This record gives sequence, structure tokens and C-alpha cells, in this order.
Amino acid sequence: MASTASSHRSPIPPSPSSQSSPLHRLSTFKDISSAAAAATAASTTSTAATPLESFSSDPVFSAFLSPGFSAAQFSSQALSSGSAAARAENLHDGIRLLEKQLRSEVLSRHHDLLGQLSSLKDADAALSVVRSGIATLQSSLRRCRQEIADPRRHIRLKTLQLSNLHHTLELVQSTSRVLRQSKKLRDLMEISGTDPEKVDLAKAAQLYSEILSLCEDNSLAGVALVDEELGWVGGSGNWLRSEAMRVLERGMEGLNQAEVGSGLQVFYNLGELRSTVDGLIGRYKNQGVRSIGAALDMKAISSSSSSSSASVAASTGAGPGGIQRSGTPQIGGGVRAREGLWVRMNHCADQVHSIVVSVWHLQRVLSKKRDPFTHVLLLDEVIQEGDPMLTDRVWEALVKSFANQMKSAFNTSSFVKETFTVGYPKLYSIIENLLERITRDTDVKGVLPAITSEGKDQMVATINLFQNNFLAQCLKLLTDQVNNVFPVASKGSVPSKDQISRITLRIQEEIEAVKLDGRLTLLVLQVINKVLLLLAERAEYQISTGPDGRQVTGPATPSQLRNFTICQHLQEIHARLSSTLLELPAVASNVLSPSMGAMYGIACDSVTSLFQAMLDRLESCILQMHEQNFGLPGMDASMDNNSASPYMEELQKCILHFRKEFLSKLLPSSSTNTTRGGTETICTRLVRRMASRILIFFIRHAALVRPLSESGKLRMARDMAELELAIGQNLFPVEQLGAPYRALRDFRPFIFLDISQLGSSPNLQNLPPSAVLHHIYSRGPEELQSPMQRNKLTPLQYSLWIDSQGEDQIWKGIKATLDDYAAKVRARGDKEFDPVYPLMLRLGSSLTENAQVPQNL
Repeated sequence: MASTASSHRSPIPPSPSSQSSPLHRLSTFKDISSAAAAATAASTTSTAATPLESFSSDPVFSAFLSPGFSAAQFSSQALSSGSAAARAENLHDGIRLLEKQLRSEVLSRHHDLLGQLSSLKDADAALSVVRSGIATLQSSLRRCRQEIADPRRHIRLKTLQLSNLHHTLELVQSTSRVLRQSKKLRDLMEISGTDPEKVDLAKAAQLYSEILSLCEDNSLAGVALVDEELGWVGGSGNWLRSEAMRVLERGMEGLNQAEVGSGLQVFYNLGELRSTVDGLIGRYKNQGVRSIGAALDMKAISSSSSSSSASVAASTGAGPGGIQRSGTPQIGGGVRAREGLWVRMNHCADQVHSIVVSVWHLQRVLSKKRDPFTHVLLLDEVIQEGDPMLTDRVWEALVKSFANQMKSAFNTSSFVKETFTVGYPKLYSIIENLLERITRDTDVKGVLPAITSEGKDQMVATINLFQNNFLAQCLKLLTDQVNNVFPVASKGSVPSKDQISRITLRIQEEIEAVKLDGRLTLLVLQVINKVLLLLAERAEYQISTGPDGRQVTGPATPSQLRNFTICQHLQEIHARLSSTLLELPAVASNVLSPSMGAMYGIACDSVTSLFQAMLDRLESCILQMHEQNFGLPGMDASMDNNSASPYMEELQKCILHFRKEFLSKLLPSSSTNTTRGGTETICTRLVRRMASRILIFFIRHAALVRPLSESGKLRMARDMAELELAIGQNLFPVEQLGAPYRALRDFRPFIFLDISQLGSSPNLQNLPPSAVLHHIYSRGPEELQSPMQRNKLTPLQYSLWIDSQGEDQIWKGIKATLDDYAAKVRARGDKEFDPVYPLMLRLGSSLTENAQVPQNL
């Protein structure tokens, strides 16, 4: 083979190392072959560059160099060009050119190709040597396999035998442990034959669980002795579950933490804690849903409450239990059905309370108890992260069921709808008491409550349909009463006292029915607020605002009498509701504040114009004192000492007329200051303000009287006494007027004091500073003009200016007149001022610092 290969070698002589071995020659062949191939490729590329370039520039052959060349498309174009024969000739020329180029390439690389052929022969010889070596190696491997096969087979058999022995030993040991644990369980269960209460259920459950675990982990199924024992163990497990459930349920019913913990521990040892708790929760859910459904089972309510009217039901074609399709009991059974419905609702609330508290108690024990060996919290075994609490699951189901039942009853049963609408406060009270009981019974420090505030709101929201209907009916009922009392199209019709009393009583009954619950009270008060606003609006429409309502010279006109009646009605409603609100929280008053304020304002408006007109007339009477001459000496000799001034007599007549014709109808009681429940009425307030204003107005103008002789002072004092008597007897007790009365009382002795006594008189503290200073003008010289004289104002104009100013501004006007007087004295060259000048300066500065503005109407 070597000689044959050497005869075909290439002309290039091989190196000596290339002849050392066939494998080495093979690698040498690969190197030479690679180099030759690379050289040939380079030469070919260089030689073929020219034809390829010519092809790429040729418009026909360049299409064959495109990667997306399509023979069909090229042929189609050639045929459609009309020169197919010329195109075919061009293609033949191109083919001949390519063949010529190929032939040229082969001839130019003839020696290289012969060298490559020699290298292939050398490679074939090398491969023959390798095949021979591989055959020898395979023969050696067969001999080795023959020599080690028997020991390996022997070892495998021994290993299998050892494994079987080991497995058999494990089975025997496991079976022995199962039998021992089973014997312990038997010994423990034998106690149950005499007294089941003495059995340690938790330990028995632990043994039971270990037996099943041993059988499952060691695959003991099929062992006859074990299978026989497992039959008894399975029965024991059922007994354990039954006893543990009995203990658990008893503990939940009695809220006994020890019993609940014992039952839970048994199921934890059995490995069935989560499934058992889930089953319990499902049972309690179903029990609550059934209880809620039974509470609103109108067929059962009717059958239990109207058995006496079964014959009537049969004759009228009613359904079972005397219930009609609309859900309304037959005649005669409605009252009993209504009572039965409330009884069932209370019973349902009791059951829901029991269920929620029991589930909460179970959750409480789970959150506290840990396994004594693993110290695992049992709650973590039942509830995974992100799962709702047990009480939340049950409460959600109960709320959903209750909401569905309430909605269904509202839409399908007119009887339930009417009963729960009319008795919504009672229905709400049942729900509120339920939530309060659950909260109270599950309020334990360190333990989550059974229901959250959000959960409470969800339960309350289930009866919102009846709440809205209740409020709507309440609004309609009260609005109808207002419309009956104050018809929209009838002006001039005044309701009677009984009608107003019925409206007020109805409003008080609505408040009384819900006052035990703050939330419902506020809702009802919002309805009442709308009704009172409507009532105030209707009453305002009935008020007469024309001249007839303001006249005070004649008897009361029909328009005034109607205004008086409306005022008294609104005042009555306001007073009675105000006394009712005293029993409620302050927020209740805030809800009714808009309507109560509106009623009070309209009641005031109905008579305020009358009082203002009367006050204007009384003031005009007082202004007539400036037409009297109080400065003539000895004027008392020409007049009766026991008679009052003409202006005072007219004032008394006006007051008496006002009392007789108006106040007697506005204040029908004997006392002019009658109040209700300690609260001043509108009319007494207006009378009091009128009386106070008359006293202040009289003092103001009495102080402006100038000149004022000694006899004039006596006459003024007598007028004051007459004024006090007229007001006290006909308007308001003067001793209850406060500051105005004290001012009148102190002004009377003040006018009789000497100038030297004025500055230290105790009467100054109760008199307005302006009245004191104005009176002192009457003690001074004529050139000391008062602000009224200085500005040439009438008494009325000056009085109006005083009403619009404070004591400090009045003092500024007085101070200006004092400055004018001082300038005149200095201009004359006099060295002394009249004694009233320094007195007025001193009193004006001191009195105005702490002056109090008198109360005006």
C-alpha cells in the first residue's frame, strides 16, 4: 500500500517527518490540501474576474447574477421582446465563453489537481492502518468484558438480596411500630367504653395520625396484619372525629375556650384542622342564611298567625297559609302576621348574634392556641396570608343574604314593604341592637372585634330601601298637613289653633319615634326641616304688609288680626319644638336651625312693622316735650300739680290704646312678660325692646330740655313718674328692663342736684354720658350752645344723629361746643369760665372712656 501511494505522490517532495506515520501523513495531507485549495480559489477568482465583470455590466447576463433571478420571468421578457432568436444566440455565446474560461482554469491548475489526488491516496492508506488498530482494540475490550461480567453479575445479585433484606427489615420495623401504636390507641380507646369524657382525644388523634402516616410512608398496604389492624383504626378515627366535633360545638355554643381548644387540637393532630374549620364556617353560613330566609317567609308567618281565617282564605282562593300572591295576609290576619313578622325578625337577630359570636369565639381561640410540640399557631394553619378572617367570611355571607331578602321583600311583598316602612324605626332598632350586642360581646382587649365599622355600615345599608321609603312617607304626610292648613291658592285663610297643634304634635311624634337613635334622628330632622321651611313660606305668604298692617290709631284691622294669629301660631310651633330639642344633642338643633330661624324671623316680621309704627308714634309724643316751656319760674302756680304735661297725657293714651287694641290680642295672658318654658316669646321681646327704647328716648330728650327751672324739674320728675307707671302697667314691668329703668330711676334725682354735686353723684354710673352732658347744658350760660343748637338741628334730627353715633362721637360734638365757648370767653378777655365748663370737660373725658351704648329698638 505504501509503494502504491508513493507512486502517485505530487512532484513536491514530502518532508522526512511526513513519512513517520500514517496519521501524521494524513494531517500533512490536510494542510497541503487546504493550502492548495486556497491557492486555487485565489487564482480562479483572479482569472474569472474579467468574465464576471463583463457579465455584470452586460444588460442581458447581469440578470443571472441577481439573487432573485426568475427563469420564467426572464423567458417571458425574452419572448415578448420580439427578438427571442437573437437572445438565444447571446445565451449560447455566453455559455461557450463560460466553458472556455472553465477549461482554461483546469489547464492552468493541472499540477495542483494531481497533487491533491496523491494526498487523497495517502489519506486512504492512513485510514486503513487506523481500522486495523481499532479492530485490535475491540478484540481486547471483548476479552476484558468477558473477564469482569461474572463478578458484576454476582455483585448485582448480592446487592439486590441486601436491598430486599433491608426493605423487609424496614417493613417489619414499621409493622411493629404500627402494631405498637395501634396497641397504645386500643388501650387509650378502651377507656371510652366506660367514660368517653376521660379519653385523651388529642393524644388518641396523635396516635391515629402517626399510624396512618407510618402506613402511607412505608407502603404497608397489603400486609395482612396491618390491613386487619387498619380496619379497626379507621373506625377509631371516625369516633375521634365525632367526639372532637361534639366537644368543639359544645365549646362554641357555651363560649368555652378550653373545650374549643381541645377540639381544635384533636383536628390539628388528625391533620384536618383547615378542612374542619372551613366546614364549620360553611355550616354557620348556611345556618345564618336559612335563619334570614325563614324570618321573611311570609307563607310561614301567615300560616302561623291566621289559622283562624283559613276558611276565608279558602273561599277567596288565596294560597297556602292565607297569603296572596302579593304577599299580603288575608283580612283578619294582618295584625297577627305583622306581630309574627316582628317576632321572627327578633328571633333572626338573636340567631345571627349567636352565629357571629360563636365564629368570633372560634377565631379567638385559633389566634391564641399553639401546638404544644411544634408551637405552630393554629390560626396560621387555617388562614393563609391574604385570606379574610373567619368572622369576615361569615358576616359577608350574612349581609349579602340579608340584603337580597330585604330587596326581594320590598319588591314582591306589599305587606312586608308597608310593615317595615311604617315600622322602620323598629326595624332599624333591631339592626342597631344586633350590632351593639355583637360589638359589646366581642369587645375583648387584644382581640379583633367580630365586625368592623365598615361591616356595620354594610348591614345598615341593607335596609336603606325601607329607610328612604320611610323618610319619603314622613315628608309626604307632614307636607300634606301643611298644605291642608295653608292652601297654596287661598290667601287670607288662617289655620286654627287645633290645626297648628296637630301639626306640631305630629312633628313631635316623628321625633319621639326615632330619638333613641342619633343617626335616624338626624335623618328625620332633615325631613322636618324641609317641612318647617315650607310652613314658614306658606305663613309668610299669608302675612299682610300693607298700610292696614301698620296702622295704630284705630282698632286692630282684620289684616292685623291675621298677622297676630300667624305670629302666635309660628311662635307656638317654635316654642314647642325648642323644648323638644332640649332633650336631643346639640347637633339636632343645628339641623333644624335654618327652619327654626326662618319661622322665628317670619313671626317677627308679621308684627315688627306694627311695633315700629307704634314706637314712632310714641316717640313723636315725647318729642312734643320740646314744645313745652320748662324754664318759666313759678309755672306750677298756674297748673294742677297732680296733672301731667299734655305730651305725657297723649303718650299715656297711646300706650293704653296700644295695650287695649293690640297687645291684649298678642299677649292674651294677664302678664305682659309671659314666657314659655323660661324662653321669652317674640311679642314679649318686642314689647320689652319698645319699653326700653321709650325710656332711653325720654331720658335723651328730657336731658335736651333747656332752659329747665326748678318748677320745670318738678314737672319733669312728675312726667317721669307718669311714664314709669304707664309703661309698667300697660307694656312691661319696668323693674325687669334693666339698664334703661336704672337710668330713668337715677335721672330723676340727678336733675335736682347742685352743680357742685353733679361730678361726684353715684347716679352717673347708670346714666348715658351723653344724657349727663346734655342736661348740664341747661345749667350753663346761653352762649354755651349744645350741639343741636350749634348745628341748628331739630330735636328729631339730632336724635336720629345720636342713634347713628357712639358715645365717643357724641362727646366730640359736645367738645366742639365747649371749645367754641372757651374761645368766646377768651375773646372777651374774661379770666374765668362758667363752673359747668370744667365740669363738662372732666365728666366728658371720664364718662366716655367706659361708656356703654344703651339698648335701642
